[in-house]
Amino acid sequence: MFIKAIFSVCCSLLLVTSAVADDAAAIAQVQAKGGRVLKLAQNDDRLEVAYHLSDQEIKDANLEPLAKLTKVYQVNLRGTKITDAGLKYLAGLKSLVRLHLEKTAITDAGLKHLAGLKNLAYLNLYGTKVTDAGLEHLAGLKSLKKLYLWQTGTTEAGIKKLKAKLPQVEIISGLTLIKPAPPKQEKKPEKKKEEKKPAEKKPAPKKVEKKPAPKKPATKKVEKKPAEKKPAPGKEDKKAEKKPAGKK
Repeated sequence: MFIKAIFSVCCSLLLVTSAVADDAAAIAQVQAKGGRVLKLAQNDDRLEVAYHLSDQEIKDANLEPLAKLTKVYQVNLRGTKITDAGLKYLAGLKSLVRLHLEKTAITDAGLKHLAGLKNLAYLNLYGTKVTDAGLEHLAGLKSLKKLYLWQTGTTEAGIKKLKAKLPQVEIISGLTLIKPAPPKQEKKPEKKKEEKKPAEKKPAPKKVEKKPAPKKPATKKVEKKPAEKKPAPGKEDKKAEKKPAGKK
């Protein structure tokens, strides 16, 4: 049993090592064909593959190594020379979430290669030759959230038909912006408003009449009697009567 367990672990490690080696080889091939490959984040090993900034002329043959990659999150082919035939190399990228095809020669025939991309949430077809017929290939993409159809051959009738099948998708067509239908909310029964009883008016408190303070009787002023004038002593009184001095 112990030997079998070790053998199983070794086989798993060999498979992982082989897958990593295959990815590394595929990444090198994509880069040699003009693609730029980057990890989505330091802790996220999904891949972003960009061809729109390449110094090479990107045609269908340049996409062949792309089919060998795993964990591809985004592919950007904006403004390249690819045709409908080149999209067959994207058909097996089941992890693909975002795809830029704007300003390319893609037509309705190319969109059939995208019908199996169940995780595709963003698709930009701005400036392509897609018509209402091509939109039928997208009807099974239940994860699709945003679709750009500006300057294409699609009509309002075709867009509404697709919208009926994919109500969650936001479609930007240049004619009108068709947003996803809001989720239906159940109506809650309205609560009956309680009738407010009129507040009882309290009798206003009686005003206490202030009694006038009793007036104190005014104090009578004491009339000052004029001081009696004493008669000035007469001169006679002033002169002491001189008694005759006795003879010795």
